Amino acid sequence: MFAPQKKLTNSYPKAGLPGSKRVIGFDLARTFAVFGMVLVNFKVVMGAERNGPDWLVQLAGLFDGRAAALFVVLAGVGIALMSRRGRENGDATLLTANRRTLLKRATFLFVVGLLYTPLWPADILHFYGVYIALATLVLGASAKRMVLCIALVVTAFVVMINTLDYNIGWNWLTLSYSGFWTPAGMLRHMFFNGFHPVLPWVGFLLLGMLLGRVDLASSPRARRRVFLWGMGVMIAAESISWIFVNHFSKGASFLERLDVLSLYGTDPMPPMPLYMFAAGGLACSIIAVMVALGERFSHARWISPLAATGQLALTLYVAHVVVGMGILEAAGCLENQSLAFAFLATASFCVASVLLSFLYRRFFKRGPLEALMRFITG
Repeated sequence: MFAPQKKLTNSYPKAGLPGSKRVIGFDLARTFAVFGMVLVNFKVVMGAERNGPDWLVQLAGLFDGRAAALFVVLAGVGIALMSRRGRENGDATLLTANRRTLLKRATFLFVVGLLYTPLWPADILHFYGVYIALATLVLGASAKRMVLCIALVVTAFVVMINTLDYNIGWNWLTLSYSGFWTPAGMLRHMFFNGFHPVLPWVGFLLLGMLLGRVDLASSPRARRRVFLWGMGVMIAAESISWIFVNHFSKGASFLERLDVLSLYGTDPMPPMPLYMFAAGGLACSIIAVMVALGERFSHARWISPLAATGQLALTLYVAHVVVGMGILEAAGCLENQSLAFAFLATASFCVASVLLSFLYRRFFKRGPLEALMRFITG
């Protein structure tokens, strides 16, 4: 299952494009996404979200819902690269084979995610499985149709939140969800009011599938355009949010202000359109920057350890709970901590992850969970 590898280099085969170099920047972006998710999750379980100076609270808040969104966008990029040959050649047989492989991996992630949920209720893997399964329906779709699908899923969520009770199942004080294991509860949590609901989060995956069709590695001009458009969309969304929140919060009570923030804020829960635009735009900009760094410093010594870390993203995502939080709990450091300590714990986990990933990849081609998924799904 674990294939030995003599030495880690920067000339990995590129997904979907045999014989060419791997886009190291995507691995760097994946590393950044995983580390951001570790910070978000550590500070939540430690109860440290507001336990620090304002500047640190604001800094940590930048990762909320953004790191996970970047993770999903990158999955879409990977799907686009995987299906590129079949899509560009109009090869229905190859696209069918791609769909079959993706459905197997979607099933694997869904099952692993559900098994992981009792340990980590905020799991994203089972959502991930549904995103990927739905992506197979539009694998060969045109860019215009993909944009239409993104608009539809974002709009569908707005309709749902205005007709259904978003709070059903939630205890917001403890972030616990009752009835998750019932058919109705799981369906509601999965598609509407869970941590990463399919509607509208599958839109991030579709955005990544569009981004994966852009030649970021070979075209500095394309990278600049993606970066500028991404930053423009993010800044516009955040600015509109700030204006609306301040306008409608004047003279409002505490509860009324919470409603205003839910409608016009850019927090990930609920994932309203302004959040989707802000997080999606930022994800595109980060990916463009990371690809540029990967191309510019492709032979630098520091690239290989960071790239190796991104290639073990699935394993590290599970490890940050099982190992990282496990160690913190054993040391009595998992609750009532400061935000500064959450940053310190995150930094320690990230440094250890980079070192261990680099060493691991010198001998094995894929991470443990990545290899298991390939072994089972092909």
